[in-house]
Amino acid sequence: MDMSTEFEDARREFLVKALSMGAFALGSGGIALPAWSMGEIPDELEPGRSIYDMGGVVRVDGKRATEKTVISANSLVETESGSHVVFVIGGDAHILRENSRVQFSGKDFFEHGLRLVTGKLLSVFGAREPAQPAHTMQTSTATIGIRGTGVYAESEKDVSYLCTCYGVVDIVSNSDRGKSSERIAASHHDAPRYILKEGKAGQLIEPAPVKNHTDEELMLVEALVGRTTPFSSVKGYSAPRQGY
Repeated sequence: MDMSTEFEDARREFLVKALSMGAFALGSGGIALPAWSMGEIPDELEPGRSIYDMGGVVRVDGKRATEKTVISANSLVETESGSHVVFVIGGDAHILRENSRVQFSGKDFFEHGLRLVTGKLLSVFGAREPAQPAHTMQTSTATIGIRGTGVYAESEKDVSYLCTCYGVVDIVSNSDRGKSSERIAASHHDAPRYILKEGKAGQLIEPAPVKNHTDEELMLVEALVGRTTPFSSVKGYSAPRQGY
């Protein structure tokens, strides 16, 4: 089975579950997501609010979070087993899955970097103005330059996973900076990658399958910041990304 077929099968399974369960379905990581039927999408998150949805034990800056907790561009966000949080920081939106830890860096509500210490994170990033700092994501094994992009990342001790869902990223291996690097321009999950901690020089970035995230999740988080994805998986057509 090729990568595109595997992803289409996963998407089809998601939609079947959504239709059978009514208003909500479970996405990867156990997150309750709208079925996206009849064009229904969430409204943009209101000003002053950070968290759209959460479950289980979530901590922000070391304190147990509630739905009223504010997450800033310098916050540390952590989840325990069976937990998740969907949240917004400025023009960027994220889904942090269970057993994950991410440290953001920036000022007020403008991110210019994040470090996924461990776990799984789906993110969409708004375009930066020329005078604003570029966004950089760090995982256990890679440094990724972000350019108005949707990405899904996993960070483990000896390997990272990155799917550029759409947009442009620059991937550099943390342990082989001089030789293992790649620029990826994607429109729809075109080139997922594993980034290894160890291996042959120049060969630490390897092709990977699409896994553990869905178009519907991307549509959800983009909607929370008033944008749309470059595609509409439910209606089966592509459309220009809006809101930039």
